[in-house]
Amino acid sequence: MASVIEATFETVRLADLQTMRADARDELPFGVVGLDASGTTKVYNETEARMAGLDAKTVLGCDFFNVIAQCMNNFMVAQRFEDEPELDAIIPFVLTLRMRPTPVRLRLMASRSAPLRFILIDR
Repeated sequence: MASVIEATFETVRLADLQTMRADARDELPFGVVGLDASGTTKVYNETEARMAGLDAKTVLGCDFFNVIAQCMNNFMVAQRFEDEPELDAIIPFVLTLRMRPTPVRLRLMASRSAPLRFILIDR
C-alpha cells in the first residue's frame, strides 16, 4: 500500500482506501467518503468533516445521497455508481447544499470486488 504521503487525489488506489486505517485516511489532504452498496455512509474522514462542517458522528450511518449530500443525488454522481460497477473517474462538480456554491473535483471509485464505493473530494 502506498504511504499516506505518497497517496494523492489522483493516485490513491481503491484497494488502498478499502484497507487504510482511519487515522491514515484522516491525514489525507482531500475528503474521503466511503459508502456501502445501499449508499449508507461507512467512512467519513476528518478532512471532509472539517471542510464540509459536518461531524462524522452526524454523517456515519446515514444515507449519503438522500440525507447528507442531496446535491450529488443525480446522474453525474449517484447514478454512476448504479450504472458503472467498475468506476474510477474524476469529474468537475459544484457543491451547493448547506454552503455557498463551491467548485470541486470529485473522484468516483467503485469495483464489483470492493465492499465500499468511494467519493474523494478535492477542494
